[in-house]
Amino acid sequence: MSEDEQDKPPQPLIKRFISHLYDGPHDRGELTALLHDAATSGLIDTHALSMIEGVMQVAELRVRDIMIPRAHVVAIQRSATLEEILPVVVESAHSRFPVIGDDKGEVVGILLAKDLLVYCGSATQRRFDIRELLRAAVVVPESKRLNVLLNEFRTSRNHMAIVVDEYGTSSGLVTIEDVLEQIVGEIEDEHDFDEGTSILRRGEYEFTAKALTPVEEFNEYFAASFDEEAFDTIGGLVTQALGRLPKNGEQVEIDGYRFKILRADSRRVHLLKIRILPTLRDS
Repeated sequence: MSEDEQDKPPQPLIKRFISHLYDGPHDRGELTALLHDAATSGLIDTHALSMIEGVMQVAELRVRDIMIPRAHVVAIQRSATLEEILPVVVESAHSRFPVIGDDKGEVVGILLAKDLLVYCGSATQRRFDIRELLRAAVVVPESKRLNVLLNEFRTSRNHMAIVVDEYGTSSGLVTIEDVLEQIVGEIEDEHDFDEGTSILRRGEYEFTAKALTPVEEFNEYFAASFDEEAFDTIGGLVTQALGRLPKNGEQVEIDGYRFKILRADSRRVHLLKIRILPTLRDS
């Protein structure tokens, strides 16, 4: 058998795939099974499979499923001075900030961090007035489907939207990055994991961790007491708790910690979001 013939995928799978193209899978389960067969046989790689499943998931999820709740949003008061705003911008490292009025549920506009650069020079004589910098806020309901929102982000070139509940009150925010992460997994940047770091603090009670983080390291970081002999990694602990290989977006609570799968493929978990629950904080 020639080398080219060895590289060809098994003929029965090709025939099955072609028959499905003509007949079509009858439901999502058949389509998913077909895609997994294609990945197993090497027709598509595991990353492509994960992204395709993410695309299908985006069509089912709504904004409320992924939005950042209002309590966790880094916002700026409309009455804040430049001296009060700059430390918030530097500490959070965000590029966009909702600006609120007297009521936290009242978003009056969006402030871009780059618009503050002209006020940072030592010789600047500009008078700071936040009202001159505000951009109009895009508002979306909690019930909007993510695929529709993604298309709106693309056409309008907006990167952030304020989420409102059925009463029109701000309940959180969502960014284009939040939506894209449902497809491609957690988007890491230079501010994420440093070399040799496995756990990254995101907030007072929220963290991101690599699934390959050893249980021993996790226990030391959080002063936890997970069985270090039963599991080598925190990803293995989560997989065992769910009883199967988890999918992107799934969650499980274990001994006062909530683990959310940020990125996983058909073979293993890659990235986790961890939240310390109130039951553990108060203990």
